[in-house]
Amino acid sequence: MSAMSRAIRAFGGGAASRRNLSVAASKEAPALAAAAAVVAGRRGGRDPGEDGSRVQWVFLGCPGVGKGTYAGRLSRLLGVPHIATGDLVRDALASQDPLYKQLAEIVNHGKLVSDEIIINLLSKRLEEGEEKGELGFILDGFPRTIRQAEILEGVTDIDLVINLKLREEALLAKCIGRRKCSQCGGNFNVASIDIEGQNGGPRMYMPPLLPPPECESKLITRADDTEEVVKERLRVYHDLCEPVEDFYRARGKLLEFNLPGGIPESWPKLLQALNIEDPDNKRSAAA
Repeated sequence: MSAMSRAIRAFGGGAASRRNLSVAASKEAPALAAAAAVVAGRRGGRDPGEDGSRVQWVFLGCPGVGKGTYAGRLSRLLGVPHIATGDLVRDALASQDPLYKQLAEIVNHGKLVSDEIIINLLSKRLEEGEEKGELGFILDGFPRTIRQAEILEGVTDIDLVINLKLREEALLAKCIGRRKCSQCGGNFNVASIDIEGQNGGPRMYMPPLLPPPECESKLITRADDTEEVVKERLRVYHDLCEPVEDFYRARGKLLEFNLPGGIPESWPKLLQALNIEDPDNKRSAAA
């Protein structure tokens, strides 16, 4: 078991750990951070470097905002693993994990999965990554509570937290419009979002991401992508997760990024905000 996953599990388990979390995190943070640096390949600073191994980033944002999309793109661009706790939960559901019934009940009602379950799934994923020789990470969906943020701070040094923001009416339409191909696993969106600008601002347009013809008849909708469940997920996020934004804002690590529209418009602006160049974009511009 890796040093980081061992420490996460130690902090995450039991009432005694919960009561002593702040003290333990403060007391043991230097030693745990040093051990975690070996696992995560951290060399310090926000510059991702040529191989991306300096990256220890977190993506925050409401359900449906696009954390997975943008974190995944950065993962491929920087050569660093993208670890999405939402994917870990869905994989556990699909594999009939022993937690299946408990997870299904939570997810299908738009509730947050407990810290204990998330920590166990994340620890397992970190162990698998260590065995593969992975360096660095981009976390998506963790931390979602102050307690989780304290756990993470106690075991490693997060360089940057990217908080993606999008208007709520666009979020609702995006979530309801999500589709997945049951055969190839591709993710698509049938929603066409066209919203008037606020306070004289520009209009927001997000075109649909339609599937190729071979996937059209195989599209499925996630059980939690109903209007009622999505609204509940957004309410839960605002109540429980926004304090995490304040946690990182107070530490000077929060980058707030308002998505101006769809991927073609937002992606280059996000890269600009992160001071990252995309070679593919440069080649396209030169062509």
